[in-house]
This record gives sequence, C-alpha cells and structure tokens, in this order.
Amino acid sequence: MSVLPLVIWPDERLSQVCDHVGEDDHEALVQDMFDTMYAANGRGLAAPQVGVMRRIFVMDAGWKEGDPTPEAFLDPVIMVREKRTEVMEEGCLSIPGLMVPVERPVAVTLAWRDARGDMHMRDFDGFEARCIQHEIDHLDGRVTLDHLTEADKADFIATYEAQT
Repeated sequence: MSVLPLVIWPDERLSQVCDHVGEDDHEALVQDMFDTMYAANGRGLAAPQVGVMRRIFVMDAGWKEGDPTPEAFLDPVIMVREKRTEVMEEGCLSIPGLMVPVERPVAVTLAWRDARGDMHMRDFDGFEARCIQHEIDHLDGRVTLDHLTEADKADFIATYEAQT
C-alpha cells in the first residue's frame, strides 16, 4: 500500500477528539497505517497521527522482538483499568526524539471492532496495555505531554524545541 505522512506536534489535530468510525470500509486505511507505523519504526499508530480524525489505531507490540502481532482497533473502548499503575518513559511518532514519563494502569480490558467489523473484548497487560492507552489518548486528543504538570510540560517543550 503506502506510507502516509505523519502529523507532528503541535499540529492542532493532535488535540482534537476523533469521531467514531462508522460502517465505512477502512481496510485500505488500516493497511496504510501499518505500512506507516513499520516505516517509522513504531509499535502503535493512531489515525489522527496520519491526519484521519477517526477512532482507529493499529498496534504491533512484539514485532521488534521478532514476534509480529499486528492488530487493528476500530472504535476501541477501555472497559476496565487495573488500579495498579506504573510510570514509564514513552516516545511518540508525532513528537520525535522526546521521551516523557507517563503513569498508566498496568492492565486494561478493551472492547473494539477489527477491520472486518467483528467485535472483540480482551485483557491486555504490560507493554500492550501501555501502547493501547497511548493510542487511545491520541483518539481523545491527548499526547504524552498532557500527562505532565504545567511546569514539567514547559521544560519538556523547551527541550523538544531545542532539538528541532
């Protein structure tokens, strides 16, 4: 298929809540998103990161370790969040070169439709749970910087701007 251009922060589309997918055929978009994610060396990619304001993301949490597990998530909803949390540094394809500490639940239960329209519900933990939450943040108009205090956010933005 094709590699799509990435939307880079502070583009205002990264701050907008995405619309539900609806019944349209999104298989070509999903394939383009996978192509884009792999080309950018990412593990997840949300539709607004390629300028499409729909609730879609793709993820392949294991491909860098040699165990590809590509999945597409349409209209995902986190049904349950584990109470236990963990802080880890996260990178983002839309904020290249900046790692941000983000506190997230260590496990989630997710409901979604796949690219064929089939419904799923499953528990995720570890890196998969973190990646899912990161991508759903994008669908809700949030980026990693939005998890910081205003003072920390200003420091990270200054660091980011100095790099670019």
